[in-house]
Amino acid sequence: MTDDPDIRDLSDIPAVEVITRSAVMLMSAAAEKLGLSHDNPDESPHRDLDEARRLITALAGLVAASAEYLGPHAGPVRDGLKTLQLAFREASAAPDEPGKGPGEKYTGPVW
Repeated sequence: MTDDPDIRDLSDIPAVEVITRSAVMLMSAAAEKLGLSHDNPDESPHRDLDEARRLITALAGLVAASAEYLGPHAGPVRDGLKTLQLAFREASAAPDEPGKGPGEKYTGPVW
């Protein structure tokens, strides 16, 4: 237990909040690796599609495994995942075949 009233013990945080925060962190990191925070993603010094692929795949696995627990958060999290998958496809010089892109083994093909 901590003396700082602004810090919560992990044991006090509901599972859905932990899962949702984890998903948001993965989404944010993937967006950075896709260069989406830069005015011109193609010129972003942070763009790393290999790293983005890993993050998007991890996010897809988390979403697939926890969708039933996310309640009203499931839709927005799935939408965010799909947006990242599409952005990855657009950023790729040689896009993966449908169903072979990041996380698509968990979500199915993304168009």
